[in-house]
Amino acid sequence: MSKAGDVFENPVTGERAIVRVGSEESTDGWLVNDLYVRPGGAVSGEHVHPTIIERFTVQRGQVGFRIDGRETLAELGQPVTVPAGVTHDWWNAGSEEAHVLIEIYDPANRFGEMIIDLFGLAQDGKTNAKGMPNLFQTALFSLEYEDVLYFTNPPRWVQKILFSLIAPIARLLGYRGTYPEYRRRARANVEMVASTAS
Repeated sequence: MSKAGDVFENPVTGERAIVRVGSEESTDGWLVNDLYVRPGGAVSGEHVHPTIIERFTVQRGQVGFRIDGRETLAELGQPVTVPAGVTHDWWNAGSEEAHVLIEIYDPANRFGEMIIDLFGLAQDGKTNAKGMPNLFQTALFSLEYEDVLYFTNPPRWVQKILFSLIAPIARLLGYRGTYPEYRRRARANVEMVASTAS
């Protein structure tokens, strides 16, 4: 669950999201966030959201997109919509922090849960320099959130076979697909920020 004012940060990928309309306020399944991305910052890699629609509107800076194999630089104030099921990637293409209004259609709020887990792993130093967890964690993460996101490399059929073989070993090693403690941490951080601001 997210609400207006919540802040989520990934120190590895350089993303910081401030919630405008969270799952607690949304009446139509749309979540709205102000996303700030440092120079050189980017999402972890080319990916697909099977059931989620994303709409990006650059407020400041330069943001590059690759949508269905086509690369473009978004124009200020012009929405870029990524329909569900379409391969895409994005990055800060400029030399200053980018500010993007991002609207996400996610009635089940699975996107928010996924972000909290992925950002939590990054905050704990459990990802590589691109923000990706190791193979064991990625296997369980991918199985947990296959309705929300999958990466395009390796091909999807390879991922399904590979991750289903690796998953039992990953569980034996103590990895999980989701981490409820990251949700508690995210809420505690938001409450701490709110109390210091008052």
